[in-house]
Amino acid sequence: MGVMSELVERVDEQDRVVGVVDRGEAIRRKWLHRVATVVCHDAEGRVLVHRRPGHVSRFSGQYNWLLGGAVTAGETYEDAAARELAEELGVRAPVRPVFKFLCSGVISPYWLGVHEAVIAEGVAPDRSEIAWHDWLPEAVLGEVLQQWPFVPDCREAFTKYIAHPGRLPDDPVRTDLVDRIAPELDRSRR
Repeated sequence: MGVMSELVERVDEQDRVVGVVDRGEAIRRKWLHRVATVVCHDAEGRVLVHRRPGHVSRFSGQYNWLLGGAVTAGETYEDAAARELAEELGVRAPVRPVFKFLCSGVISPYWLGVHEAVIAEGVAPDRSEIAWHDWLPEAVLGEVLQQWPFVPDCREAFTKYIAHPGRLPDDPVRTDLVDRIAPELDRSRR
């Protein structure tokens, strides 16, 4: 069985559509295309952080604080962000655009749309996409971004996100957090 192609819109430096192409080709040729992501907050203001499974082809075993994926042809950034939230976490929640920027990308350049969602219900992560997850206050996330092996592109997005005036506010650090994430801290140091 062959790999299913995913059609995306090739865009220019101003994020204007110039054509429809296969996502794999866009990546191989380093053509600009669109990616939509979601920063997931819980009711306490913490941010969802997750680790990718060890078997995936891109960024295997690395951490991320963004959920997301390619914006398919004809889809808006917001629609793609909501779709990715449902696919990866098994929840439906309103997504709110925060900003977008031209990301140089480790494997290919792309326009990155960053959205936020407050997740009020339990999550059911797709284990083919998410091997581990937890909710961290932004201050702790900022620390683990320097210590754990994170997907490289999400570091630049974090710097832009915390500086953005329109984002959701952070929750203060909770003392029980260190005990809860200790196994992942140990794992990331191996």
